[in-house]
Amino acid sequence: MYEGEIIHGVHGFCPICGSVLPLLGLSGNVTCLRCKNEFDAEVFSQPETTYVVHFNNITKTKKAGAKDEEDEECDGPLVERRCPKCNNDKMSYATIQLRSADEGQTVFFTCTKCGFKESENS
Repeated sequence: MYEGEIIHGVHGFCPICGSVLPLLGLSGNVTCLRCKNEFDAEVFSQPETTYVVHFNNITKTKKAGAKDEEDEECDGPLVERRCPKCNNDKMSYATIQLRSADEGQTVFFTCTKCGFKESENS
């Protein structure tokens, strides 16, 4: 197969020279176009990647000096928006780009009182 120093780390790149590897051939192997070394399909394997997006975490503990439930801590800016679940008139929000770049962002609203979450495509 190949000889020489192997560079470990980035999947989909030649472990010898670092070039981007072409797609697998019918034989199940891939040949680097730059250094001509041949590798099996394992050069494309990669560990599973998972992630969690945290937004609008409402803490039920009150801020120092808070007078009522509306003064509870929340992540993100506040907006006057009525919660469809409890009719509270304040919600916090966070935005994220989930669709293609030429489309609007998605806004996630969280009620500051009951924690109800809803989203809106803008």
